[in-house]
Amino acid sequence: MNIVEQIKEKFGDKIKVFERSSKRTYIDVPKEEAKDLARYIFKDLKARFSIATGTDTRPGIEILYHFALDKHNLFVTLRVLVKKPELTMETFSDIIPATNWIEREIHEMLGVNFLGHPNLTRLLLPDDWKEGEYPFRKKTFESEKEYLENK
Repeated sequence: MNIVEQIKEKFGDKIKVFERSSKRTYIDVPKEEAKDLARYIFKDLKARFSIATGTDTRPGIEILYHFALDKHNLFVTLRVLVKKPELTMETFSDIIPATNWIEREIHEMLGVNFLGHPNLTRLLLPDDWKEGEYPFRKKTFESEKEYLENK
């Protein structure tokens, strides 16, 4: 059984979307299921954590955790939407130590609070940066009219 089939068999009912190309697989998973799936990919399938990225999609912050399965010539990306306004999710740093700094960066630049993270302190922004301002967040608008005027 190949890697993708193993993931589908174990987590199929918890996966919202599964997109696959020849060398990359995207898995959309609810934030409540993301840590178990990441643990399985990292520990059981012996994937290498590459990086995580975050982007503001207006309804929430989408975090993509990228894993490389080198001997299978495959990348697996977990897509997790952390919905606004409560931007919280569990840290992966206790199972994947390499996520420590990137979670700090996502916290600092996008405002996601990683529950259980050992050190969500400033990493990139100056010490006098205004608390609650996140440089990679999209501007929010009070109305559709205001949005169209600022487009």
